[in-house]
Amino acid sequence: MNAGHIRKVLEAALLAADSPLTESRLASLFLDGELPPDDPKAAIRATLARIAAENSERGFELVQVASGWRFQIPQNLAPWVGRLWQEPPPRYSRALLETLALIAYRQPATRGDIESVRGVGVSASIMRALLERGWIRAVGQRDTPGRPTLYGTTRAFLDYFNLRHLDDLPPLDELPGLMDGTAEGEFAAVEEALAQEEEGANDAPLEVEPLAPAAAG
Repeated sequence: MNAGHIRKVLEAALLAADSPLTESRLASLFLDGELPPDDPKAAIRATLARIAAENSERGFELVQVASGWRFQIPQNLAPWVGRLWQEPPPRYSRALLETLALIAYRQPATRGDIESVRGVGVSASIMRALLERGWIRAVGQRDTPGRPTLYGTTRAFLDYFNLRHLDDLPPLDELPGLMDGTAEGEFAAVEEALAQEEEGANDAPLEVEPLAPAAAG
């Protein structure tokens, strides 16, 4: 199969899919002999990279997130494309975003950890909203009295924020500008408290189920 047809198959599959596709999943679409025999996945990877590069200045883009590759609308075009829908995009409260940020940067973390940093209680509705969106999940229990639940982020969280790995999270000092509706001064206290918490982090032993590694294809 020539390179042009391989590209068409990949583009068609990515357009038809309702979720990101890994390189392995894309390679499975081809029968024996349809991809270069020496390194089939390298051919897939090279074709995806070429598609991504050639569409970088268009009204859509090909990106790799934690769960695989997907076509999407560039973020800078979202204000116009969003007018296709009558309902406005969801807006999240500062409390929810701060809670999510603390879990992402300090995971695994308990509700108590979050409350000690923010200085206020974490409502059950915030935790329920994050769980229902699939952005966080229970990853274990801390081996302390009461055995509080430990939470960590998920691949869905990485996908939603266009991240491949947790290492792709922006530095904390850049976070205020990324958190919609959160002024820098309002987040500064949380950032400072988080830094202090990290310096004197709880050394209690943890019983934690490790998060699955991000998919690389």
